[in-house]
Amino acid sequence: MTKIVAEDKARQGRWGWHALRILIAGLLLAFIAWGGAEIYGELIKKPTTQETVPAAPAAQKPSQGG
Repeated sequence: MTKIVAEDKARQGRWGWHALRILIAGLLLAFIAWGGAEIYGELIKKPTTQETVPAAPAAQKPSQGG
């Protein structure tokens, strides 16, 4: 014999505030992890040093002795 169940009780689950809170919390945690990785990446970056190369002396034209 088939049991008749009301429509509102036959559902598996519903989207509600609980699921929305979980999704928002996951998104916030992802942003926090991303920010932490960005900050850590900036901290471990090797400092770039600007090496100044001495300028070569200007080429002198040979004097036309005469």
